[in-house]
Amino acid sequence: MGTHRRPRQRVTGGGRARTAATITLAGAATATGLGGTGHADPQPTAAQVRAKVDTLYQQAEVATERYNGAKEKAAAAEQRLEKLRDQAARKEDRLNSAREALGSVAAAQYRSGGLDPAVQLMLSAEPDRYLDGAAFVERAGSRQTAAVGRVRKELRDIERLRGAARVELTSLTSRRAELKRHRETVTGKLETARRLLSRLTAEERDRLGQGTGDRASRSSADDRQPLSAPSAHAPNSRAAAAVAYAYRKLGSPYVWGATGPSAFDCSGLTQAAYRAAGVSLPRTTYAQIDAGRRVARSELLPGDLVFFYSGISHVGIYVGKGQMIHAPNPSAPVRVAPVDQMPFAGAARVV
Repeated sequence: MGTHRRPRQRVTGGGRARTAATITLAGAATATGLGGTGHADPQPTAAQVRAKVDTLYQQAEVATERYNGAKEKAAAAEQRLEKLRDQAARKEDRLNSAREALGSVAAAQYRSGGLDPAVQLMLSAEPDRYLDGAAFVERAGSRQTAAVGRVRKELRDIERLRGAARVELTSLTSRRAELKRHRETVTGKLETARRLLSRLTAEERDRLGQGTGDRASRSSADDRQPLSAPSAHAPNSRAAAAVAYAYRKLGSPYVWGATGPSAFDCSGLTQAAYRAAGVSLPRTTYAQIDAGRRVARSELLPGDLVFFYSGISHVGIYVGKGQMIHAPNPSAPVRVAPVDQMPFAGAARVV
């Protein structure tokens, strides 16, 4: 007979006890390992916040310039689409006129009964009048051929225009999707920066506002120095006018995507300054740097555009003595700042 064995209750119970102990110890170890001494992670210092916010603002500015470029291309695509639609509408009007002419000829032939000309001549009470009419019918036949040709041409043109409009509509839809992506990137970066700044005291935020992206900026009173000094050294009257405009906008808020007259982003400010001087500039930093003649940093004159970062994502307008006026970021208004405060990427003289 087989031997019957009882379950080892103590072993099982011991296992449960060891498991419970293991969980307890693991929980304690986890609490110690994750929390260190059990305290929450330390708050970042003001310097750490400043560094992070600087990075976020720079990333937002890159996305802003991409947004500006996409917006410009979307506007151009929209204009082309509208032009194609106008052309198609005019072609359709001409098509309708050609169809009416063709219909008139067809109706006249139907009413004439299509009788053989010799029979019509014999039956006619006035042969001379009929002969004049026969010549008109021949001419009408040639006009019918021309009318058919016009209809066919208008139809081909309309189909071509509609095809081009479909291409532009696809491009416009793509640009609008791109705009949305860049808008979300910008707003996301700025919101993260706002949350970081909200952790600081009012005094720390004030200090950060004076330093973030513009650490060596001059005071507002100092910013408003006489216009004659920098303008006098501008290479021409249009450059001087652009510099004067930039001085008048000191203290204006930074708003991404804005081109004035009361708020600006960096390329919006330079575009508005030269627009006031009668010069048209492209919308984006990476297009503005190619809008004029490149100049070396040692050759800078008031009115020159100065660009920063490897991706050409920031621009200011040089005002002389190593200084520029620029729209830094949402934490600082339009202000005067040293050219050497950011990584210099190049300069352009547009007039």
